[in-house]
Order: sequence, then C-alpha cells, then structure tokens
Amino acid sequence: MQINAAVVREKGGPFVQETLQLDDPHADEILVRVVATGMCHSDLVVVHQMYPLPMPWVLGHEGAGIVEKVGSDVTHVKPGDHVVLSFVSCGECRNCHEHQPAYCESWFGLNLAGSRRDGTPTITGSGGSPVHGCFFGQSSFATYALAHSSNVVKVPREAPLEMLGPLGCGIQTGAGAVLNVLKPRAGTSIAIFGAGAVGLAALMGAAIAGCGTIVAVDRVPSRLDLAKSLGATHIINSTQTDPVETLQSMGGMDFAIEAVGKSAVVEAAIKSIRPRGVCAVLGVEALGVTVPIELSHLSLGRTIMGITEGGADPQQFIPYLAGQFMTGRLPLDRLIRFYDLNDINQAMHDSESGATIKPVIRMSARS
Repeated sequence: MQINAAVVREKGGPFVQETLQLDDPHADEILVRVVATGMCHSDLVVVHQMYPLPMPWVLGHEGAGIVEKVGSDVTHVKPGDHVVLSFVSCGECRNCHEHQPAYCESWFGLNLAGSRRDGTPTITGSGGSPVHGCFFGQSSFATYALAHSSNVVKVPREAPLEMLGPLGCGIQTGAGAVLNVLKPRAGTSIAIFGAGAVGLAALMGAAIAGCGTIVAVDRVPSRLDLAKSLGATHIINSTQTDPVETLQSMGGMDFAIEAVGKSAVVEAAIKSIRPRGVCAVLGVEALGVTVPIELSHLSLGRTIMGITEGGADPQQFIPYLAGQFMTGRLPLDRLIRFYDLNDINQAMHDSESGATIKPVIRMSARS
C-alpha cells in the first residue's frame, strides 16, 4: 500500500516527505494506522549518524495508532484496537525467556538493521528502491506502520491516543529505570541529571515511588522550573552550581540517573552517589565515547549500571503507565508539544534547541 512518510536521506537531515510502498503484513506482523508519533533522541542519533547506520531511513519509534490488519499468527490485538508501538524482542533468547525483553540478545539486529529479521524490506521507494524501515520494529514517522507482534501493545480506548506514543520509548525508559530497575524505597534520595523527556519521566517515576529527596540537575531554568512543579524537592542549575559538591554536601545520593548522554555528566552522576549508592546511565552517546572512573570511588559498594528501555516488558508496563497518566500521577501531557507531519523538521529543531521537551508528530487521518 502507499504511505506518506518522512524520509532522512543524508547525515543531519532534513526529513523529506515522500510517497512510499509499505509491504503487506507477514504472519507475525500488524498494520497500524498511525495517529501520532513521539520524536525521541534515538531518532536524532541516526539522523546525525552518531550510530552510523546506512541511509535512507524512515525513523520514528514512539508510534500510537489503530490496528488496521493483523497477520495470521497474531492473537492479542484485532482491527480497531488502539495500540502503542515499542521495541522488538526475539522472544527466544535467555533474557527474553527471563521476562527481560529490553535486554534481548538480538536487540540491535531486530531494532536497527532496517529490515525484517529474514532480511526482507518492509518499505520501498519509487521503482522498488530500498528505504530502511523496521526502525524499532515500526518506522512510524509515516501515516501507516508495519509492526511486529512483540512490540504492539493494546491500550484502553478511553485514553487519548495521540498522547500515548512516548510511552513506547522515552517515558518508558525514564520511569521504568526507577520503577522497574532501581526500585527505590520510600524516603530514599535520587538525583536526576538532565530534565529532558527521559529525565523528567524518571522524576515522575521517583515521585510515584515515594522518594523523599528528588533533585533535578539541568542547565535550562525553564526545565528546572518544570521539574520543581512535577515533584523535584531540589533543583540545581549546573551552570551556576557544582552539582557534585552540592549533592555530596547533602550526604550523597542513594541513586543517580544520567539522562543526557554526555561523558562529563556521567562522571558527575557517578561522583554524586553515596556508599552503596547506584548510578544508572540512560543517555546515548556516539560509539567509542568513554568515561573516566576513579576506581577508589567504587569502593564501599557503589554501583554503575546501564539501563535500556527502562528494563521494561512493554506488554505489561505500557498499560500501567497509561493508567498512571489517566489518574494524573504521570502528567506526560506537560512535556508534549504537537506538530503536523509537514512540520517535522521544525520539531527536530525545537527538540535540539531545547524549546520543546517532547515533540509529538500528528499524522493525517488517512493516506
């Protein structure tokens, strides 16, 4: 079928609107009419070739929409269901069998290869020219997306669908890091470095968990003000105050989250934790970037860990997050600004400048 999609053909963009061909769903696939898709830092990682994946691409991996057609092996959703699209997992490896699909041993191949697992394309251009699709098993910067049974999650019809796409990656990543992995006890302390979408989702997760001290660290005053209104008990502007000195003067943090993707920020987050504290790294940097670590700081039980996709099983966690949003405990609407598909390059600019925390791209009703 024909779809309208935003295509990136060169490093740095721009996104170009094109009419492409989308394949019919295979037995384990689902055709989804996309209502809206969040723009995430991981999309921009590919645009700027921080991960040097071959061009061209249809990106987008925080899709939300309505099921149009299902393959013969799909049983958990049907046409007409409202769904959120997340990442793909194999369901076969040890980690998947242990209910840890975020750490699927085939994760990179399934989500970043640009084709199905068997190498066949889902999207083609004029004359059958190749266009990389299957980005996180969806490529949802388009009016329709072809997703896999493992990454299509049914959500309640009463939830506002155009708001829910970010649950598939950015919000899941931040909130899940706290609620699924760190699991802080009520009253414990946490510092969150970076008040973007992932960091603010982690902050909201910390508030849900009942953390007693929640510190937001950022360079942008408006983001720090928003963090305060979302539950931060303390804010630190890192252009004015050394966050490590401040946090250590508070006794050090039980937990720290790095949600920026910068080596110097990771180093600061590590230095801010107390004995037996845990630093979780969520940010994504270019391949090859390293972080200097003073080994003596790891004594007394300090831990550094990486977390992918909030350690979540999307089939369970996304409906939970949707419920938290509906009850007002996860006010992700306060992070969102909507853009039409034709304005996707403005959305990218506003995301990179910091003018918008979470851009969400609305699609036309029909292609």
